[in-house]
Amino acid sequence: MERTAIRRRLTWQVATVADVRRETETARTIVLDVPDWPGHLAGQHLDVRLTADDGYRASRSYSIASAWDDSHGSTIELTVEQVPDGEVSPYLVEVLKVGDPLEIRGPVGGWFVWKPEQEGPVQLIGGGSGVVPMRAMLRAHAVAGTTPARLLYSVRRPESVIYVSDLKELAASDDVDVRLVYTREAPAGEPRVGRIDAELIEQYAFKPEDGATTYVCGPTPFVETVADLLVAAGHDPARVRTERFGPTGGPR
Repeated sequence: MERTAIRRRLTWQVATVADVRRETETARTIVLDVPDWPGHLAGQHLDVRLTADDGYRASRSYSIASAWDDSHGSTIELTVEQVPDGEVSPYLVEVLKVGDPLEIRGPVGGWFVWKPEQEGPVQLIGGGSGVVPMRAMLRAHAVAGTTPARLLYSVRRPESVIYVSDLKELAASDDVDVRLVYTREAPAGEPRVGRIDAELIEQYAFKPEDGATTYVCGPTPFVETVADLLVAAGHDPARVRTERFGPTGGPR
């Protein structure tokens, strides 16, 4: 039975686009109907494959944006940010429409995941579209409500924030704290513009003694910098889980 499940996750199948919605100027969420979806853990990703008329194929990995339980049935969500000169993301963001087929494979990944039964607080630190798997984690956390969670989200400017409504809703919970960090341009009333640094880690992250599991996702330089800051602040490297994307990274 286990081998059958693994084989199914590693086999390409055709999903159907059920809905699309714009998140920012360069990002949108794609709702997929996937026959016999086996379910997934918050933080997992899947592979997407496009095939051109001449037979050329290109595939990329994308984090799953939605949490899952039995009530979701066969529906999952991806949020894709367009990469300039990309082979796959421009089509997903600008061309793909409701009713279109899309080849996918997954879910994939077992390290960068959050499970409701985990002990200790949850610290999420995302850069840009690195917030996508964290949205799935926060949605799963909202259902389980088992432990405090914090999100430190780094974006260039207010227009770059993905999941504006979702983040406001999640931040209204007593168990979730959301802090936005603007690196290029901040909204009125926000005095700070700059990258995540040691001072922000000290102010807004859980303390090392809190026993939090920390998830860091974003472009490779961002992830490496934040992971180094966490370790320098005394956090146990074994409790810092990272996922990076870009030329040398993984899921987007």
